[in-house]
Amino acid sequence: MTKHKDFKQLVRHRMSVTGENFTSARAALLDDQGRHRAAATAPEAEAFRAKTLRTFMREGRLESIPTKRKALVVILLQLLAAFDSDRTYSEKDVNSILSAFHPDFARLRRELIDYRYLERNAHTGQYWVNSALPERRGNQLQETAVFEEFLR
Repeated sequence: MTKHKDFKQLVRHRMSVTGENFTSARAALLDDQGRHRAAATAPEAEAFRAKTLRTFMREGRLESIPTKRKALVVILLQLLAAFDSDRTYSEKDVNSILSAFHPDFARLRRELIDYRYLERNAHTGQYWVNSALPERRGNQLQETAVFEEFLR
C-alpha cells in the first residue's frame, strides 16, 4: 500500500481528466499545492519581509547581502523597484543603480538575472525588467511564491 494513497488518487484522477502522464500530473498538483500554501502564509510572509528589510536595509542602502535565499528574494524585489519597467538599460546603467545600494553590484545583477526579474540580451548587453513574472518550479517556487504574490 502506498504511503500517500489519497494524493495518488488525485494524481490518477487528474491523469484521466487531462490525459497527462503520471509525472506531469503529479508535478502540476504539487505546484498547485505550493501556490495554495503560499497564499495561506501571506501574513507571515509580510512579517518576514518587514524583518528582512529592517535587518539588511538601512537608510536605503543594503548593509549586507543575505545568504538565505528567501531573504535574498525579498531584497531583490526591493531593488527591482529602482528600475523602470518600460526602459532598456545598459550594463553600466544597471551597475550604477545597483552600486547605489551595495558595492557588490555584480552579484546583485547576477541574482536579478538568475531569478529572471531582469532579462538580458547577451549580444547587445541590454537589460530590461521582465514584464511578466516567470513560471517557477522546485526550489525557486518555494523561495519566491509568497513574496511575488505582493507584485501581482
